[in-house]
Amino acid sequence: MNRVRVLTSLNSRMLEVYSQRTTDKLRSILPLRIALPRLEPFLAMNLAKEVQKDALVIRGGGAALASGIPPGSDTSRQLYDATKGIDQEFLAQLGGFPVGIVIRYEEIAPIRTRRIDCLLGAAYRILDAWRRTRGSRAAVRSAYSRIEFERLLHRLLQLYAQETQALSRSLRLPALLVPLRERLALSLYETMNDTALLLAREVAGSVYRYQRS
Repeated sequence: MNRVRVLTSLNSRMLEVYSQRTTDKLRSILPLRIALPRLEPFLAMNLAKEVQKDALVIRGGGAALASGIPPGSDTSRQLYDATKGIDQEFLAQLGGFPVGIVIRYEEIAPIRTRRIDCLLGAAYRILDAWRRTRGSRAAVRSAYSRIEFERLLHRLLQLYAQETQALSRSLRLPALLVPLRERLALSLYETMNDTALLLAREVAGSVYRYQRS
């Protein structure tokens, strides 16, 4: 069993649910219904970008574990630099859509670095615990208490929301939709933040539900 692949798949599924629930809630905000059809492709491609970035970081945690050297600042820096290549692919895909974007790294870099550090450390810790347990749930329960794991998930999803908000403020929209940009960025963050808390509780609950006392 490739534990890195399994952990990557579980993380990807969580992000997909997070994105879908966010989009569903945005549809209920009346002023944003006008902009959402044009923005949904952006949100879908942003999700794919984040899944790729997280997979890169989880593989980095697996590589560090295999080497016997815990990941440090050099690993985080290398992973951050690698994510810029994923950004460029994302920007190239946006070329055919009615929105454009400029990635402001001066704003995004601190958020992304914190997220990389958080996920990298978590991946290393869970994969290390997995060597002494059977199954992903047991590995998580060995590495974290329930409240610790819920807080970890909430933090990771919050950082995802913060970076997405920063990107949304840089969107180049059709002229009629420009006045909605700041409202969109704020509503997007608020919706993602609310969804993050509920999803973190739900995922943590599913992992620890059948834990033996």
